[in-house]
Amino acid sequence: MSSLSSIRGGNARRSIAWQLQLRFSKLQDPELLIRHALESSKRAGDFKTATKAHARIVTSGYWANPPVLASLVSAYVRCHQLDLAERVVHHVASRCRNLLTLNIFLRDLLGAGQCGVARKLFDKMPERDVVTWNSMIGGLTRNGRFHDALASFRDMLGSDVKPDGFTFASVFTSCARVGFLSHASWAHGLMIEKKIEGHYILHAALIDMYARCGKIQTSREIFDSVPHDDVSVWNSMINGLAIHGHAHDAITVFSEMEQENVTPDSITFVGLLTACSRCGLVEEGRKYFDSMRRRYSIQPEIQHYGAMVDLLARAGSVDEAYAMIKEMPMKPDAAIWRTLLSSCRVFKRSRLGEVAIANIPRCESGDYVLLSNTYCSLTRWDSAAKMRNLMKKKRVGKNCGKSWIEFAGEIHQFRSGDRSHRETEALYEVLDELIKRTKMAGFVPSMELVLMDVADEEKEENLNFHSEKLAVAYGVLKSSPGSEIVVLKNLRICYDCHCWIKLLSRILSRTIVVRDRLRFHRFEGGLCSCNDYW
Repeated sequence: MSSLSSIRGGNARRSIAWQLQLRFSKLQDPELLIRHALESSKRAGDFKTATKAHARIVTSGYWANPPVLASLVSAYVRCHQLDLAERVVHHVASRCRNLLTLNIFLRDLLGAGQCGVARKLFDKMPERDVVTWNSMIGGLTRNGRFHDALASFRDMLGSDVKPDGFTFASVFTSCARVGFLSHASWAHGLMIEKKIEGHYILHAALIDMYARCGKIQTSREIFDSVPHDDVSVWNSMINGLAIHGHAHDAITVFSEMEQENVTPDSITFVGLLTACSRCGLVEEGRKYFDSMRRRYSIQPEIQHYGAMVDLLARAGSVDEAYAMIKEMPMKPDAAIWRTLLSSCRVFKRSRLGEVAIANIPRCESGDYVLLSNTYCSLTRWDSAAKMRNLMKKKRVGKNCGKSWIEFAGEIHQFRSGDRSHRETEALYEVLDELIKRTKMAGFVPSMELVLMDVADEEKEENLNFHSEKLAVAYGVLKSSPGSEIVVLKNLRICYDCHCWIKLLSRILSRTIVVRDRLRFHRFEGGLCSCNDYW
């Protein structure tokens, strides 16, 4: 066991090589040692160990073992030896004619995150069945390659292989993450056209898809029309309501779930706690956090602690949130520290913010920006300047806000201050007019939120050209009066844009929906569905 532990650690390359040479002949399960060696070489980027393991794969007869070969490919990719990785794939594809083996190899490559190499194998495969296509589409979806997954699905539709329910479950998941209703409607329509029979995985994916595309009522209609035997169907409904800020509805659905004697799982409570967090239901959140342990014997995982920290910190109980972090039975991850850091900006707790950022293993630009903004909110300009200098020293750039809007089947993307769009001139004319109208209605820009200590005119200009404002202006430019405008955003919406869009929805008498990184905001008549709590 000590030799395996040494190999698993992967800290000393010479130790790994020595263990390989010493133990190959003694270990009863050489496949296990090969895989440990490959994992160690991936972690350390140790090309020498990877080649030794490769040689042992050949001499030990594991050349037809898909999981081992997938691990070998991953090791070569991690060692920046893409040519060797592709040679392994080419060798397998050219010599193996067993579709089952190739499907397993493809699945394992995608499971290891090697989407590019997996695509090369997929293209070389002499034949493909529904399992092949499902592995490719599902693997791309799980790796966050949602547009690629949908493109592969379109390719499948042009082949002689018919998609099944599992195909559509992956497609619905990709549509949910892309977030545009046209994709969702298209995929759902195809499922109906091809008479694909529904099962609980498909039902759960459908509910999740429409919720994430902004149609929570459609999700509810589907939920009410399908069997409720499996917990995943309930989870999709509860989580969908949570991201729309419908906490009380999520709690009602959970009560119905208990009445129907469906046992909740850990995902159920993540949804419930998230719903409570989105609406500031602190006591309800505490009750469910206690109930999952006491009544259902579900031990909280890091996601549950993260949701509780978020709930407490958003509600202003920052010290209690910090105390929970310190009492967690597992090591807090970066997401939990970022949650605390974000609340430190809101409640102007710069010292605790410094503690949070010191515990984030690899700080990203947004982390520095949050702490710098905290200093700015306290008019601690010297500290903010030091933070900006640190960002420059570390060569950390600020994350660029991006927003998307769909019109006539085409997706238009905007960055803050973007002037690259083909209709830029008309877009900025509309934006300027909207800004004038909101100012006449009493809107005052929140210039204290701008990171840099610059002139007020420059601060206001920075705020005016945020990506979501550009996307909303484009929606006004291209759509008919009264129609709904839907915008997707990669970051959380800022306070200034939130206030501006609220007022704009009243001035224009239009519904404007913004899906940011965490939730939906539905602006109607000068109000937002989040009740200004996000």
